[in-house]
Amino acid sequence: MPKGFLIDQDGVIYVENRMIPGADKFVEMLQKENIPFTFMTNNSQRSPLDAVRKLEKLGIHVEEKNIYTSAMATAHFMGQQFPNGTAYVLGEGGLISSLHEHGFTLVQNDPDFVVVGEGINFTLEMVRKAIDFILGGSKFIATNLDPSPRKPGWNNLGIASIVAMIEAATGKVAFTVGKPSPVMMRQARKHIGLATEEVTVIGDTLATDIQGGVQVGYNTILTLSGMSKKEDLNDFPFKPDMVVNSIADIKLPLPWWK
Repeated sequence: MPKGFLIDQDGVIYVENRMIPGADKFVEMLQKENIPFTFMTNNSQRSPLDAVRKLEKLGIHVEEKNIYTSAMATAHFMGQQFPNGTAYVLGEGGLISSLHEHGFTLVQNDPDFVVVGEGINFTLEMVRKAIDFILGGSKFIATNLDPSPRKPGWNNLGIASIVAMIEAATGKVAFTVGKPSPVMMRQARKHIGLATEEVTVIGDTLATDIQGGVQVGYNTILTLSGMSKKEDLNDFPFKPDMVVNSIADIKLPLPWWK
C-alpha cells in the first residue's frame, strides 16, 4: 500500500526566508524513495510556481505538482458548486489564476461569489462593495482564516481580520475552504492520489494542520519548529500521533506504516 505526506511549508520547511536545517534532506529522501507528497499551504496569494521558486532559492527542488494551495482548493470547490460562475475577489496572484483555471469570470457587479484571500492592496471601497454584494445575495467565501502575525510594520492584515469586518457588516458568515477545513484536507489528499489511511500530515500548527488532519482521519506529526510549542498540547482535546523538534527528526518507515 502506498504511503504519502501532506506537508505544511512555513514553520516546517522554512521560517520566513531561512530553511529549517534538514528539510532539504527529508524532501530528497521522499523523492529518492518515490513517496508521494505535496506541500499544503493556506497562502492563496502565491501560485504553485511562486512556491516552487521560493523553495528553489532555499535549495529544495520540487515541481508545481508538489504544491497545493488554499486558492486551488477554493477554486475547485466553487467550480463544483457553481460551474462557470462569477466572482468579486479581494485577493491577488494565485487566487485569481486558480479561479480563471476553474472557469470563473471576475466581475465588478452582481457576482455569484465574493471571495476573500491574501492581499496587500485592499481598500475600504473594495470592502464596501463586497459588503453590498453579500447583502444583495452573493455567496461569501474565504480561502482561509489565518490571522495577522501581529508584528509592527506587517503589511498584511490577515484574512481573519478582513473577513471579521465583512461578517460584522453583513451578518453573514464566510464559508472557509483552507486548513483546517475538511474541504482542503480531502482535496489535497486527492491531489496526490492517496486514500485516507495512507496519508500523514506534517505541520507546525495544532489549530490548522493537526486539527485538519485529525478531523478527516489522517495520521499527524507536529513539528516544534514553528507556531505550536509542546506546552500548547494541553490546550487541545486532540493530540498528534507524533511530536518532533523538526522535520529532520522524522525517520522512515513511520510506526503506523504497515
